[in-house]
Amino acid sequence: MTGKQVERRKVTLLDLQAMKQQGRKITMLSIPDYPMALLADRAGLDTILVGDSLGMTVLGYETTVPVTMEEMLHHTKAVTRATKYAFVVGDMPFMSNNTSERDAIINAGRFMQEGGTDSVKVEGGANAAHIVRAIVRAGMPVMGHVGLTPQHISLLGGYKAQGRDVQTAKRVIEDALAIEEAGAFAIILECVPDQISKIVTERLRIPTISYGAGAYCDGQGLVAHDILGMFHRFTPKFVKKYADLNEPIMEAFEAYVADVVSGKFPKDEHSFHIKEKDLREVIGQA
Repeated sequence: MTGKQVERRKVTLLDLQAMKQQGRKITMLSIPDYPMALLADRAGLDTILVGDSLGMTVLGYETTVPVTMEEMLHHTKAVTRATKYAFVVGDMPFMSNNTSERDAIINAGRFMQEGGTDSVKVEGGANAAHIVRAIVRAGMPVMGHVGLTPQHISLLGGYKAQGRDVQTAKRVIEDALAIEEAGAFAIILECVPDQISKIVTERLRIPTISYGAGAYCDGQGLVAHDILGMFHRFTPKFVKKYADLNEPIMEAFEAYVADVVSGKFPKDEHSFHIKEKDLREVIGQA
């Protein structure tokens, strides 16, 4: 193979905008920790979302609602320590941005200053536009999130696709337009019919990222634990599993337990040793 290899560099907002204009699909994964972020960054991922889904996949909560700012920052710092190239988005958790514009700005600032992110994500449509506008006005990039918004799951009546009738479809479109007008640089569409996502993507100047919103969006995102088969409580319809690591990990743990109980582990090669003459001296002085 001839020709000069293109050197990788940090993905920026301008790069993401250029990808939309050029029709080059944007890649995103929701990643909660250092080891996964390190691998994803090396694999060439464009964007990493430190999503509050980690509350379910890593922390064991039933929903994303209990996740706190401190928990999000803890995981965000781990992800950004591993990331050299991907554009990192910090997911503002429940009640971190909707009590006041001041609180939203402070918490967004913590993601960027303490967490080291390149931007933050805010859930909500037209009702969250003033929050998005305030954070952007304070000098921080914001990614929007409309459609199924897990932080509002009680209001939505469960994890249901949004925009499947005339009223809710119009709301998704209006919400997306309102978030763009508020200054967001990109927007996630979650669990939205692909025909509605197509309309939104064509009308918006900013990139759209699909989490179960079909192929017409400017990019695709999934939760890393879902595509690796490491979260078995439920698997969303829109997830494609690229591996099923649950079974091999379980088998490895079971094999370890069996080896320890039977005495097969550890063996001599797994142990450290002291020279015989030193050992005799130790025993003699003990």
